[in-house]
Amino acid sequence: MTDTTVDPTPGEDRTDVESPAVESAAAPTPAAATPSALSAEGAEVEHPESAVTEEEPRESAEERMRRLEEEGDIAADYLEELLDIADLDGDIDIDVDGDRASVEIAGAERLAKLNRPRGELLDALQELTRLAVQTRTGNRSRLMLDIGGFRAEHKGDLEQLAEDAVEQARTGGEPVPLRPMNPFERKVVHDVAKGAGLRSESDGDGKNRHVVIYPAS
Repeated sequence: MTDTTVDPTPGEDRTDVESPAVESAAAPTPAAATPSALSAEGAEVEHPESAVTEEEPRESAEERMRRLEEEGDIAADYLEELLDIADLDGDIDIDVDGDRASVEIAGAERLAKLNRPRGELLDALQELTRLAVQTRTGNRSRLMLDIGGFRAEHKGDLEQLAEDAVEQARTGGEPVPLRPMNPFERKVVHDVAKGAGLRSESDGDGKNRHVVIYPAS
């Protein structure tokens, strides 16, 4: 399956707009999200933008900020309770980044160690936190979670990987497929390819979903 590249909102995979609906019938409890459960490989869930029709009221900047701040507060409460149950240290930092709430668990050395090297724990915990927010608000959340600056640190390595693939596509004249990546990783690669003036698309399903960078036509 091949998706066409579209302009993403900040922090979102530009080409992955399909996802299964997230059930909101029951909120995930922190007791069900212990580190042992979170360390297992979680299914990748990508959240599409809901189509906006002319009949839907537009959200003002003030309303959007209040909504995102509320998402951050709900996420912080959920994560703090989770850390207490798991007997893990960590401070919760809340911010708003563009059109999404941004939450980071800082000073959590044990949790950061569990999350490395690929960030599977971070992906699973982010989905649980988004579901907790959705259960409280009734709206799908696009909240971005980080653990100890992992995303920022990992982003530099991804950008270098993408730059190497761009050069390979230019010199070889053939499409260059990259390894399977999560939505955050694919978004970084798409941004690099776009900045270099090349086309990129996401291909594959589930955990095999990856980015292909194409040479200039």
